[in-house]
Formats: sequence, structure tokens, C-alpha cells
Amino acid sequence: MKICVVALGKIGLPLAVQFAGKGHDVVGADVNAATVDLVGKGVEPFPGEAELETRLRGVIDSGALTATVDTTAAVAASDYVVVVVPVVVDAEARPDFRAMDAATEAIAAGLRPGTLVSYETTLPVHTTRSRFLPRLEAASGLVCGTDFFLCHSPERVLTGRVFADLRRYPKLVGGVDEESAKRAVAFYEAVLDFDPRPDLARGNGVWDMGSAEAAELAKLAETTYRDVNIGLANQFARFADSTGIDIAAVIEAANSQPYSHIHRPGIAVGGHCIPVYPRFYAFNDPDATIVKAARTTNAGMPGYAVGLLDGLLSRDGGAGLAGARVAVLGMAYRGGVKETAFSGVFPVVEALRAAGAEALVSDPLYGDHEVTALGLTPYHQGDPVDAVIVQTDHAEYRTISAREFPGVRAIVDGRRVTDPERWAGVAWRTIGGGR
Repeated sequence: MKICVVALGKIGLPLAVQFAGKGHDVVGADVNAATVDLVGKGVEPFPGEAELETRLRGVIDSGALTATVDTTAAVAASDYVVVVVPVVVDAEARPDFRAMDAATEAIAAGLRPGTLVSYETTLPVHTTRSRFLPRLEAASGLVCGTDFFLCHSPERVLTGRVFADLRRYPKLVGGVDEESAKRAVAFYEAVLDFDPRPDLARGNGVWDMGSAEAAELAKLAETTYRDVNIGLANQFARFADSTGIDIAAVIEAANSQPYSHIHRPGIAVGGHCIPVYPRFYAFNDPDATIVKAARTTNAGMPGYAVGLLDGLLSRDGGAGLAGARVAVLGMAYRGGVKETAFSGVFPVVEALRAAGAEALVSDPLYGDHEVTALGLTPYHQGDPVDAVIVQTDHAEYRTISAREFPGVRAIVDGRRVTDPERWAGVAWRTIGGGR
């Protein structure tokens, strides 16, 4: 098959490599010329994705994968088009479709009869049918369901383990009509492999959801569930702090019963997915009071953690955070992943500065120039500080101790990764620790 993957980001590039590795002729299109140049040389633009470096080099060397900045030409030479252009939210939490709309126009300009277009980017419900279908028809002059075919098939993978997740989870597809769905199922069965999942009644593989809307909602439901669950855990943690209870023990006990699946509380919810997709859901559901409340709770956790630190520094007549030097450990939104999308580091630093503290940031995955490029001030381990706040659950933080932070008087571990025994003599708190 001849396949075009539009957008060679952290999801799109592994998908292109996966398709090419199955013996298909794949061209990746991206508006970033630097990304296209690196891919064309067999160099991964964003190190850290398991298996990608070796697989990419193999399909580039074999000629199965090529890259271009000309999306329209790539689409014109393809029978299948998979779109992974990001859709983000603006300052008012509304979806920003500008990049996707531009990509859709470029796709429509090269669209040929018989082509299947699959949008894999997570979208608000109705977007595939109501927004992109008419744009594709108007710009191409073709009729969907007769001349070309259209589906939504949401990506369900995590960066860092994309290839494993492609095998592990069912591939959801939803066509805008019956023929589109049929072709989408056949396409994904030809480009993906699946691990056995005896725990699934339907078995692992490609699942036809019956409509594009159902496929859109399935992805929003699974990600919104996580945000709401984390919001509930954070609510429990804050109550536990006020009553002297350790929430970790409570959650472990509650989850020993098979109907309870409470997530872990924490200082922030970051990444491209969990802070964003509940807003996509709420965009079409004005009655989503639970979803909105959870998002508000989770967005308030960085400030809450900073408040805990201020309380520790205010004990025994202390001045609190005013004038304090605070080391914020972790710029990435989650451990082991070099990505700052919606990272809690930004609201944590903002709250520290608002409280009169000097906020300094350190992360084992980032150099000083990368820290300063994001408007933050680098911290070097060994420099004197008054306090520490752990923002990311990097494995490196499991063994750090007070000795490495001269003068430290308090630490708030927002991820429960540090060892309290290594912080003897220092006021040590976690979120929901009950102290």
C-alpha cells in the first residue's frame, strides 16, 4: 500500500515507521523542514522513543520510508492518508484547529479518488464529520463515501513506548459511513500487529466503533476518566492532609477491593493528553460539571503544593517563602520523558515567585540553556537553598538526600519518590501525607 502520514511528531513518526516496517511504501509529510531533513537521514528528531532509532534507520535505508515538506504531493501519491497534526486548546480552553485546518486544506488539494483519510489526532465529538469532511469535499471537489473515504481512529499510545502500545491496545476506528469503516478496518489490520489479550471479551485487534463520533468519544472518555480520577484522588489527599491521615495507605486499602481503582494524587497533571482532552469533551457538553470540577481541582494542585511548602517554612515563627531560595526538581511533565507540555513546573514556579521566593529549576534531562529558554532559572545541585519541591517523578530523585542541598530546611515531595530517611532533620511532606 502507498501511505502518507501527515505530521512526523512523537506519534506520527513511530506510526510511519511501523507502517513501513510492515512492507508498505510510506511517505511522511511535515511542515518542519528540519524534522524532514533528520528523518530523511535516518536520525530520530526527538530521542527517547523505545525502538525508534533502530527501526527508523532500517526503513530509511531500505527506502520504505521517505519524508517531504510537500503534503499535497505526498497525498496525491498515496492511497491512504493518516493525519496526526496536533490540536491544542487556547487560553479560554477552546480547541485550536488552525494547524489541523491548514493540514486538511493541503490534504484536500492532493486528494485522489479511492483514498482513505484517517484522522488519528484526538478530537472533540462531531469534528471529523462536521468540520473536516466538508472541508475535504469543498477543497477537493470529491464526494465522501463515493470518491474518497473518511474515518476517525484515535491514537491510544504513550510517548516512550509507542510501538509496545500499538500492539497492546485495540485499534479503534469509526467511519463516517459503512464503506469508510470497512476500508479503515482493512487498512489497520494490514499495518498493525496485536498482542494476545485474553482479558478482552472481543479480543485484541481492530474494533469498528460504528461511527466516527463513537471513536472520538471513546478516546475522550478514557482520558477524561483519568483526569476525573486523579481529581478525586487529589481531593482525598487534601482532606487527608487536614485530618492527619496518610492517603497512600487509604488508597492501597480501597483498591484492594476489585471495584475501586483510585489513582495517585500529585502536584500536577501534565502532558499533551490529560490536561487537554477533558476540555475537548466539555467543549461539546455544557453539563459536564464533574469533568470541569476535576480539571479545576487538578489545575490548583501546584499552588496547593507551594502552600504546603510555605507552611513548613513558616513553622516556629519562620518567614515562609518570602525571600527563600527554592529548588524545583523536574521540568518534564512525567518521569523519564523529555517533554514539558502542560508541565507543572510552570505553575509551581509562578506560585513560588508570587509568594516572594526565588525559584530555581533542575532536571536531569535538560541543560541550562534549555531551562533558560523556557523562562526559568537553572539550579545546580550542591548550591545552597532553603527548600526543595519535587515536581517530576524522575528515577534519579529516589536516592537524593539533604546532603546535596546545603541549607535545606524543608521539602515537599509532590510525587512521593524521595526517601524520608535521607532527609533527616528536614521538614519533609508529601501531598496527602497527613503530617
